[in-house]
Amino acid sequence: MWGGRFAEKPAAAMQAINASIDVDQRLWREDIEGSKAHAAMLAAQGIITAEDNAAIQAGLDQIAAEIAQGTFQFSTELEDIHLNIEARLTERIGEAGKRLHTGRSRNDQVATDFKLWTMRAARDAGDWLRALQKALVKRADQHADWIMPGFTHLQTAQPITLGHHLLAYTQMFERDRVRIVGAMLEAAWECPLGAAALAGTAYPIEREATAAALGFHAPAPNSLDAVGSRDFALAALANLSICATHLSRLAEEIVLWTSPQFGFARLSDTWSTGSSIMPQKRNPDAAELIRAKAARIGGAFATLNAIVQKLPLAYAKDLQEDKALTFDAFDSFELCVVAMTGMIETLAFNREAMRAAAARGYSTATDLADWLVRELKVPFREAHEITGKIVRRAEDAGVAELAHLALADYQAVDPRITEAARALLTVEKSVESRTSYGGTAPERVREQIARWKETFE
Repeated sequence: MWGGRFAEKPAAAMQAINASIDVDQRLWREDIEGSKAHAAMLAAQGIITAEDNAAIQAGLDQIAAEIAQGTFQFSTELEDIHLNIEARLTERIGEAGKRLHTGRSRNDQVATDFKLWTMRAARDAGDWLRALQKALVKRADQHADWIMPGFTHLQTAQPITLGHHLLAYTQMFERDRVRIVGAMLEAAWECPLGAAALAGTAYPIEREATAAALGFHAPAPNSLDAVGSRDFALAALANLSICATHLSRLAEEIVLWTSPQFGFARLSDTWSTGSSIMPQKRNPDAAELIRAKAARIGGAFATLNAIVQKLPLAYAKDLQEDKALTFDAFDSFELCVVAMTGMIETLAFNREAMRAAAARGYSTATDLADWLVRELKVPFREAHEITGKIVRRAEDAGVAELAHLALADYQAVDPRITEAARALLTVEKSVESRTSYGGTAPERVREQIARWKETFE
């Protein structure tokens, strides 16, 4: 395709490092779609004939069928998906195929194809996340009032409900979904096609027509920026990285919860692995691999960012690496979300173990401080000190829960404390009292669940 300038073929290693067909053949649908739109515009502008356009359209449809059926022969000598398709088109329809590339370059062609692919992948990622959110809400509905410990610093803090905990991730993934889908569309709404190599073209093309045909909002207004920028891919990878971090946090909790030391949940056989030497083992490998793949997705963003940040305008071959990184990140992301959805759907929770853990560590101490403030009008800092002394007294007495400490011990610290205060210090009473908007009380959790179901509908 570009051999007129050269007397010799590239060296084998040059061919190997330069060819990208093994990676970018995934763009075949977008490449054919872009070529069809470009040819139709060329014909409408009188740059090619209607007969040539008809032959190109039919030939590209035939090539699409060949690729879909697996009969298309990809060639590394033709470097990339663009030249592979164009060469096959010329082979099928003759001279008309050679006219397709009029008024464009592989630079604007690949930017257009890659933008189209990334926008569609972002929409798919949004759908995967929605399925995970639905699984989380379903399990939250089943466990809206199941009590578990809430942690700060991985130390028991206050009792919460399992439903509340699961909905926290539902909320995180909603922000992720909005970022991945919405920000992607915002970053990629301008069409590069027609920017040509870097300076535009002298042919009387109609860029608004190709942009509209391909579903973009408008043609990219600057040809240098159109072919030399990859911020749409950077935005996609950055947003996938943030969501992968959230997936990794949930995966880490599954690893902890399913350990014998926690015993909060049990993974199903379908989402567990065994040991080759220890027959009792039930390993949370899928959750562990999500943690690792989150690092891999973040690494893809860091790598592409490092590639782009040193490039002068406009196009440089360094950008060929963008697709391998982005394809791999989306593939890994899909695996992570699908695996997490499967684990959430099949986790078996242990109500008794979670409730017992919630009661340990004097998790209702704040409820006592709140009672002192509310009923006795004690300043909170004073109430905090009084409660701390009572916790120390419970520790010294070897009492596991504040609700089990004798009233006499409370009154030894502050004689104003009554049985009414002690009766509030169960984990059940604690979660029931957290009725502020967004709180863990079961009634608030069920309100959130209803809101999510309405959103899904």
